[in-house]
Amino acid sequence: MAKQKKSKMALYTRQDKIILYCGYALLGLFLLAIIVPMIYIVIASFMDPVTLQNKGISFDFSKWSLDAYQRVVSDKQIWVGFRNAVLYSIIFTIISVAVTMLAAYPMSLPDFKGKGIFNTLFVITMFFSGGLIPTYLLINNLGLLDSMWAVILPGAFSVWNMIIARTYYQGVPRELREAADVDGASEMLYFFKILLPVCMPVVAVLALWQFVAMWNSYFDAMIYLNSASKQPLQLVLRSILIQSQPESGMIADIQSTAERAKMAELLKYATIIISSLPLLVMYPFFQKYFDAGIMAGSIKG
Repeated sequence: MAKQKKSKMALYTRQDKIILYCGYALLGLFLLAIIVPMIYIVIASFMDPVTLQNKGISFDFSKWSLDAYQRVVSDKQIWVGFRNAVLYSIIFTIISVAVTMLAAYPMSLPDFKGKGIFNTLFVITMFFSGGLIPTYLLINNLGLLDSMWAVILPGAFSVWNMIIARTYYQGVPRELREAADVDGASEMLYFFKILLPVCMPVVAVLALWQFVAMWNSYFDAMIYLNSASKQPLQLVLRSILIQSQPESGMIADIQSTAERAKMAELLKYATIIISSLPLLVMYPFFQKYFDAGIMAGSIKG
């Protein structure tokens, strides 16, 4: 392996090596910009709030505490929000990927009539929208207000994702469709039994993108959901992180105002870690699909 690397480096010119090393340096800085805050948050979530407030980060394990995690895990609203966030994200991902893959297939066919008109309509929606107030009135008139469908349905179709899926379809050899025609396969049978299994890399990538997008989304839920029992985890985090208002049950036993403020600061770090765990667990399983899914979708236009 070392000899192969040396032989490859020998093919580079001096300018190529400079650009390559600059790229490595920028990548290293970018990595540090991500890792350092993460390490800070993880350590701060275990520290005693008084020590964190007075001395900052400390590696003295005697000053560390699980109090923040115990308070977060024991809070009912956190689990209600967590359950809603998982439910909304899964349903949104299934609907979004299904609609995207179905819409992208006819758009990938060269003989599809009206393809140019649909392309124009799709692209227009990427740059223009109806606006918040008309969208709110539409959701209200459809009777979706204060329901999970108000959060899931409006953004279920992504034109950008459709373009990626369409490009992936176009990269599938036409001989596969011709062989299916010879065997007498219908359009539906070819799509679900032959084409979709071949396109699993892009399906996995789009599923992860949409899951992460819904998991991190809070604005639509803040606008359309009124019931606390239907609010996702992101709204609970918003009250803790931005408004500095943790659930009353988390700090009910603390009498001092100053101690409440310190504990509220510590709870921010613990909630960030807990809310990020599902995404951290998912990424390694989907990583193998990234190269095949994203790169194949970027070759042809």
